[in-house]
Amino acid sequence: MKSQQKYPQKFSLEFFPPRTEPGMEKLKTVINELGTLNPEYMSVTYGAGGTTQERTLETVRYIQEQTDQEAAPHLTCIGACQESVTELLDTYEALGIKRIVALRGDLPSGMMDPGEFKYASDLVKFIKDQRGDKFHLEVAAYPETHPQARNCDIGIKWFKHKVDQGADSAITQYFFNFDSYRYFIDNCERNGIDIPIIPGIMPITNYENLIRFSEGCGAEVPRWLKCRLESFEDDNESLLAFGKDVVQELSQKLLDAGAPGVHFYSMNSVEPTLEIVKNLTFKSN
Repeated sequence: MKSQQKYPQKFSLEFFPPRTEPGMEKLKTVINELGTLNPEYMSVTYGAGGTTQERTLETVRYIQEQTDQEAAPHLTCIGACQESVTELLDTYEALGIKRIVALRGDLPSGMMDPGEFKYASDLVKFIKDQRGDKFHLEVAAYPETHPQARNCDIGIKWFKHKVDQGADSAITQYFFNFDSYRYFIDNCERNGIDIPIIPGIMPITNYENLIRFSEGCGAEVPRWLKCRLESFEDDNESLLAFGKDVVQELSQKLLDAGAPGVHFYSMNSVEPTLEIVKNLTFKSN
């Protein structure tokens, strides 16, 4: 993991755009409370095929214009065309956005045409060709291998192609096995990949939701963790306390090993992210 140790350690947060006005008002409160931690940036997700585009833009605009934080909109390219992506880039540039999370995304149910961009690497190349270094481009990385890759080597090949097309840094899918990240970084180093790769961190707040999310994105929940979470049954207070300890220990272990920060999937909640981040020790290079 030597390549990652040269970067100063920071942390970032991720939110998803609410579908209702009350949800939006609640998220604004969450953004303001977590903003007291001074994250490097706050990213905002983008639904399949851009299905939450308006809410994403509303959330990004709020962060960028009404807070002291830096917003980083997700931009998924599946089902999109060059014209629509160019319009979004114009909008984000006008808002003063400096960072974009460039992703392939998933086809919405019933949509068969992937559009003009088949892969995230196509989107990265398009943005770099159009805007040069105007935007810092984050991409996704998969320590436990992309769910559609036949093996680890193919997953690394796909990831390297995104980097070669101009990706500036990466955020990983969340994981609970420290060795998954360590081995992934070692494999990246062997393949000449040298960009910051920030571990994605998922707080544990609900057993059923965690299992459902993990099955959908290919993240492994270790058997020992499943068994322990199942044992709490309806004792949600104990589950939250245990989950916080597990995630905090993993996050600190990653930072101590030289990871260039952590990226929290906040699930639009203040806790437990607020308490976990407050208890972490970051090194500065």
